[in-house]
Amino acid sequence: MAFFSKLQIVLGFLSLLHAAYSAAQHRAYLRITEQEFTQLPIDIVFQAIASLLLIIYNILQVVGEFKEIRAAVDLQAKSWETLSNIPSFYTFNHRGKALSPFYEPLNPEAYDRVYGSDALQE
Repeated sequence: MAFFSKLQIVLGFLSLLHAAYSAAQHRAYLRITEQEFTQLPIDIVFQAIASLLLIIYNILQVVGEFKEIRAAVDLQAKSWETLSNIPSFYTFNHRGKALSPFYEPLNPEAYDRVYGSDALQE
């Protein structure tokens, strides 16, 4: 079923491309015959709209099931304790470690040698 929908998507894009080419060809014909452009022929408009509808419908068939937009649906299975557990916000290198009795500060001279303004200019 997915292959058939993908094939229809390709056919829809080809039909839309044909409608665009037909519209450009119609405009070129009007320029050659020195007629004023008022609107596209109805068959070109119908082909473009039908192609778009075919593409939209088959893309919806290919992508599968949609998730619920409401956040409450996803959050119902989680407990209160796990809601604030966000691993991307974990910070292990912060100034609070200086409060530990086992903390040994870095040697400022070694730090200046590596990250000092003289080392950055070289």
